[in-house]
Amino acid sequence: MSDIAFPTPDRGILARRDAIVAGLRALLPADCVIDKLDERRAFETDALTAYRRVPLAVVLPRSTEEVAKVLAYLNGERVPVTPRGAGTSLSGGAIPQEDAVVVCVARMSRVLGIDYANRTARVEAGVTNLAISGAVAEEGFFYAPDPSSQLACSIGGNIGMNSGGAHCLKYGVTTNNLLGVRLVLVDGSIVDLGGEALDAGGYDLLALICGAEGQLGIVTEATVRILRAAEGARPVLFGFASSDAAGAAVAAIIGAGIIPVAMEFMDAPAIRICEDFAHAGYPLDVEAMLIIEVEGSEAEMEAELGRIITIAKTHGVTVIKESKSAMETALIWKGRKSAFGATGRIADYICMDGTVPTGQLSHVLRRTSEIVASYGLRVANVFHAGDGNMHPLILYNVNDAQEQRKAEAAGADILKLCVEVGGCLTGEHGVGIEKRDLMRRQFSDADLAQQMRVRAAFDPAWILNPAKVFPLDGRG
Repeated sequence: MSDIAFPTPDRGILARRDAIVAGLRALLPADCVIDKLDERRAFETDALTAYRRVPLAVVLPRSTEEVAKVLAYLNGERVPVTPRGAGTSLSGGAIPQEDAVVVCVARMSRVLGIDYANRTARVEAGVTNLAISGAVAEEGFFYAPDPSSQLACSIGGNIGMNSGGAHCLKYGVTTNNLLGVRLVLVDGSIVDLGGEALDAGGYDLLALICGAEGQLGIVTEATVRILRAAEGARPVLFGFASSDAAGAAVAAIIGAGIIPVAMEFMDAPAIRICEDFAHAGYPLDVEAMLIIEVEGSEAEMEAELGRIITIAKTHGVTVIKESKSAMETALIWKGRKSAFGATGRIADYICMDGTVPTGQLSHVLRRTSEIVASYGLRVANVFHAGDGNMHPLILYNVNDAQEQRKAEAAGADILKLCVEVGGCLTGEHGVGIEKRDLMRRQFSDADLAQQMRVRAAFDPAWILNPAKVFPLDGRG
């Protein structure tokens, strides 16, 4: 079994399960409350599938008002709550406890309004990331953050984890594209933070909510920026003889003040895994590859690519392959977006999420391989190179408890390395349970105490997602 602990379930709450469920049924239609064991099992885990806990019950509210009724009731009963969107969290952020009720916003999936003049869209929290771009594509707009799970992940979860994606290098992560939220507090109060203006008045509480992992309230609606799509876009594949060379090229490109729309890294194992799945035309005779996408007019793209190619040549690039068609472009990105799923075809894995300064990429890549090899395991690296957001996939056998411990230990060592070189524990996947016990590596006791005081101001009894983010010991 794993060493990651969960709080001991409250026996009093477990004993009152039938009464708690009856109270929920009094608030919501019958089909919005799930209490049968087999049906609750569908919510026992998220994308960190090595861990699972069957929740006390699950509710599927259809409106902000229903969420408010549920939270007010559960707060009064002192029952823990696990907010959930699509359940794609890679850090265990949506894994419940046995004494917790899952509040899943999946049924709140409407696009409520689009304002092209002011470039905003208002959506419910259960809308998928890709659906926002789909709703505005006909008018030539898109929503910029694009996690690899964008076909499935919901905007509420994106806000909880401050998700990014391949194009965050130029356009930023969720917090850079979020203008406002409707938030239900733990006592059932409904508040609106931010709005449609680019800069709302008052304290910037919106920045506090984005990335809070559902511990300060449940987001039910969001107002996001939509952007006009560029005139053109072109991804180019750059192959290198080593990961060191590719990492150095990334640092040099960013250091030269060039900001492509995307800059993605794959090492040889990841290239082969993705090519076998997507048949994207990736070069198989290189040790590392960058996918660099530029956008704009033909003249703008040619000029930027020219500068990038010049830098790549000084770092020993061996392959340069430009996309020549929309089909090639789609395949290139299909391979990258499918990396996690494609890796799952050949092995179980944990996907780490640390961020490092771009000048440290070569060193961290080298040490990552050494760390994983020291545990007798394999690693495939695929990540957002332009902003140093690393995603090493550590391959192991989930049915072997010893291998699982080794994989987690290797992952922890990699994250410690990220902090040591001036980076941080997470770029876009959140802390969840995965990195919870590493928080002291990045923050002092005083730092953590202040963060917990802010959390307690919103949720004094620690009802919302209580097992996550902060080490279980030392909670005041």
